[in-house]
Amino acid sequence: MFFEKIWKWLLGLGRDQYVLYLFGCVTFSMGAAFFIASNLGTDPLDVMALGLVKHLPLTVGLAQGGFAALCLLVYGLWNRTRPPLSPFFTFFFCGSLIDLWMNLHFVERFVGLSPFPMMLAGVVLCAYGSSLIIMSGIGIRAMDLVALTMVRRWKLPFWLCKGVMEVLLLAAGWVLGGPIGIGTIFFLAFVGWLIQPLIWINTSYLRLEDYGLKQARVQSPAS
Repeated sequence: MFFEKIWKWLLGLGRDQYVLYLFGCVTFSMGAAFFIASNLGTDPLDVMALGLVKHLPLTVGLAQGGFAALCLLVYGLWNRTRPPLSPFFTFFFCGSLIDLWMNLHFVERFVGLSPFPMMLAGVVLCAYGSSLIIMSGIGIRAMDLVALTMVRRWKLPFWLCKGVMEVLLLAAGWVLGGPIGIGTIFFLAFVGWLIQPLIWINTSYLRLEDYGLKQARVQSPAS
């Protein structure tokens, strides 16, 4: 019954949703590869994960997966629904794409930027990739699902909800002893705050349909 519902949900999605999702994952993962290659710091989630592994027998992947599971639990309880599984697919799919770019030495081989421009490119690509994933309404990242619920419940702008969560992650990571660099500050200052303006640009000028943020204002976002 459960898998039948999943299959019906997948069949009910439009082709443009899949295109938005796949292009979003590729763009986000490429941005993460730029960010890693710049070696100027990690994003707030990685700061928290790296700080946590200093105190608990965990890997970074397990720490991030645990945080994703916590976000999905909060989402499920808050919306009184079964937490979706698709964010875990996004987590592993994007992670696999990041590994692919790193193993191919894509950034170093085809771009050749110095660290700071490379980090800036990573910020823009991560923000734009995140905007497309949210717009697709498919496999929205666990933390973004909580932020979208905040949008719907509290009538707050997405950039504020997302930004507050990123600040809390960074603060927790800093307390735990996670590494913070200039790239971390740029990620915090721009990625979360740029997503909503980029969604507006996509819908207003590129005429792309928003299946995530727009629907989240009136109902629970798609799983």
